[in-house]
Amino acid sequence: MQQEQISENLKKIETWKRIIFMLIYAVIDSMVRLLLWLVILLQVGSVLLTGGTNPNILDFGRNLATYHYHILLFLTFSAEQLPFPFSDWNVTADLELPNKE
Repeated sequence: MQQEQISENLKKIETWKRIIFMLIYAVIDSMVRLLLWLVILLQVGSVLLTGGTNPNILDFGRNLATYHYHILLFLTFSAEQLPFPFSDWNVTADLELPNKE
């Protein structure tokens, strides 16, 4: 019985599609993390040079952090909705998380 269940699970197209998307988003996530560090360094530079944060960098950093959060939710199976570019950019704000089981 256990062997049959495993065999059925391996044949599910939905699972294999998700795995492919997860690999794509793992690559995108590494690029997003690099961008986040760039935003951090730019804000530190802004604070050191001007005494305050740059509002444009602040907004971009917030949006990028939200996007990163959505990718992590998808990668950890906490969300089923695909992050950008397969959905809207700021979809995470409206994302409904599944209940704990």
